[in-house]
Amino acid sequence: MSDPVRPGEPGSGNPDLTPPPPPSASDLLGEALGSAALKAGLDPQAEATTGHVVWRAMGGWRGVAESVLPGLAFVILYTVTSQNLIVALAGSVGLAVVFTAIRLLQRSPIAAAFGGLVAAAAAAALALFTGRGEDNFVPGLITNAVYGSAFLISALIGWSLIGLMVGFLMNEGVTWRADRRKRRVFFWLAIAWAGLFFARLAVQFPLYLAGEVAALGTLKLIMGLPLFAPMVAVTWLAVRGIYPRPTA
Repeated sequence: MSDPVRPGEPGSGNPDLTPPPPPSASDLLGEALGSAALKAGLDPQAEATTGHVVWRAMGGWRGVAESVLPGLAFVILYTVTSQNLIVALAGSVGLAVVFTAIRLLQRSPIAAAFGGLVAAAAAAALALFTGRGEDNFVPGLITNAVYGSAFLISALIGWSLIGLMVGFLMNEGVTWRADRRKRRVFFWLAIAWAGLFFARLAVQFPLYLAGEVAALGTLKLIMGLPLFAPMVAVTWLAVRGIYPRPTA
């Protein structure tokens, strides 16, 4: 006579103990995007003004400094030293090292500064290897092309990256795809972000081909945070518009 089947064992027939299905690709991507948004302070359910949200997404004064000063140092040093590539790269990477060291000493989150340091070092290594100052901007050009393509494709196939992110943050998964209004808003938000990245590429790539290093560096700064901040604000306001907070 065989032993009785215990609850929880295969064949027990207890549906409550059935293991949950593994997360889908959209769940994993939405979680990753949502986690990144939360770290940047973009929580649609939080009580915050648009200006506060944008400022947090930029990282505050420290985030602005870490994003702007290394690139600004490169442009200034490259110009005033009569295109001395080594000095310009040393100044840019040196500032990234300083920012990372300060975060380490203060035991504050170093993800942003460390990421900037790795990016600056990789770009500098490429420029030193080729001896071409414009190659310092190749990683940025590639990033714009990849991000722009990702946002555009996600919108065209009906799986907006913005929708996946917001769906995770609002604990509704991908049910937003059944709502025509939300699907339309997320479609155009993804198109807008794709437009931002492709606009950067359209302006900067010809300067890269022409070897206009100073102009390329200057326009990269101008098209960086000054365009990023309004896009964050528009995205935040659009999302809050389709997820109104309950009234008391």
